[in-house]
Amino acid sequence: MRIPPRITRLGGSAALLSLLIASGPVTAQAANPATTSTTAHSATAFRAAAVGSVCYSALPSQAHDTLDLIEQGGPYPYEQDGTVFQNREGLLPDRSTGYYHEYTVITPGSDTRGARRIVTGEQTEEDYYTADHYASFDLVDHDC
Repeated sequence: MRIPPRITRLGGSAALLSLLIASGPVTAQAANPATTSTTAHSATAFRAAAVGSVCYSALPSQAHDTLDLIEQGGPYPYEQDGTVFQNREGLLPDRSTGYYHEYTVITPGSDTRGARRIVTGEQTEEDYYTADHYASFDLVDHDC
């Protein structure tokens, strides 16, 4: 299984800053029931705002295990680990196919892969955690 290259060596804060710069401006607007159309720009801004952040120390221990395996290059517990993540939900910043890869975060007591994943980007420490099978993402801050 090929591990995606981490092309830039950045700390967690710099990685978050570069993510925000690459994503462009993010604005929040109150919903207006009288408005029936949504521009592509505001839809993009809403999706970018859907990515939160989480401290590395606040992740479940199994996510730490998964991040350690990614750094070591495996072996991974599931055949699907390391495969390309398509970002079909459009919640992560828009990148070319092959930019993101997904890895299972083991859920104790689950007979399946469960809903928890780490999705990595190509940059160092560009790791996203989802506990709800891609309904939401948090960028992992490795400095806290």
